Amino acid sequence: MLKVLLVEDEISIADNVRVALHQEGYLLDHAKTGAEGLRLIGSQAYDVLIFDIGLPDQTGFELCKKVRMTVQTPLLFLTARGDEIDKIVGFELGADDYLTKPFSPRELAMRVRALAKRAQTNRMATDAKLAESGRVSQRGLFKVDHEKMKIHFDGVPLELSRYEFRLMELMIRRPGVVFSRQQLMEAVWEDPGMSLERTVDAHIKSLRAKLKAVKPTHSPIETHRGTGYSLKES
Repeated sequence: MLKVLLVEDEISIADNVRVALHQEGYLLDHAKTGAEGLRLIGSQAYDVLIFDIGLPDQTGFELCKKVRMTVQTPLLFLTARGDEIDKIVGFELGADDYLTKPFSPRELAMRVRALAKRAQTNRMATDAKLAESGRVSQRGLFKVDHEKMKIHFDGVPLELSRYEFRLMELMIRRPGVVFSRQQLMEAVWEDPGMSLERTVDAHIKSLRAKLKAVKPTHSPIETHRGTGYSLKES
């Protein structure tokens, strides 16, 4: 199911977009200002972004520049401005498509679907190349870039400390295996003798909070009383 963000201050336009995308089974979040759109983009992942150019607090062009500093999500401008120069500026700033108002709801849904499919194809090709190099591995909802020490959970990058990354990487490599606190300390900490077992518990608690923030209904780390921790196999 595709998740789309629309940044549009005209309620009637937003309602038309919502109807068009809901008919295709897509989820839609709606922001009325650029600032609200930035906040949503910073808190969750989207498959496609749709920006109006004439926003009340900033132009869609300015919003696009800010967004492209952090994410490369497919982006479509939906606007009443159909001048060629506007289209050129939009594409140069990093937009992927451009649709002029008034628009056909069916055409909008088709373009959104095409953008998402193209992005997915590009991601799969990139992931395949990285996997071949051994730098990136994928297991379930987790994708690990071992060289850059980055982990994505359900497509969302996790902000992890060095020890949190090492703990997750170890458990992702061996799902279902129950690690004692002592085993985790010896595998993760440079000097396990300087750390206490409750240090592991604190890091696991922090990891759980970060995973829950991405997917509240999913709890991949299991506690085994009297033993330690494991990562669910599914």
